[in-house]
Amino acid sequence: MRSWDISMLDVQAHSPAVLDSESEGRAIVIQLPAGERLHEHQVHERAWLLVVSGAIEIDGPGGDAAGGGPGMLAVFDPNERREVRATEDARLLLLLSPWPGQGHPSQR
Repeated sequence: MRSWDISMLDVQAHSPAVLDSESEGRAIVIQLPAGERLHEHQVHERAWLLVVSGAIEIDGPGGDAAGGGPGMLAVFDPNERREVRATEDARLLLLLSPWPGQGHPSQR
């Protein structure tokens, strides 16, 4: 077993931390400063995005929008585009499965 206290990790903005990476999935911690965005974020895998601290807003396809603070969980289909915006300094946990997904550049 391995475990992490995600709220206590030393993760810097613009330097996501990969906690674990296996064929079943990948866990990544992101520190997103207030006012910054993950512009048109898209991954090849199914993605789960959990707000650990702070607050975000998400704009999805077709005008879908959601927002929230600690405990908010959003799920995205593979290749679904979204924009994630931090309304406060935010610590996020991004889970991707499977890893890497079909069409990922590493699969070429």
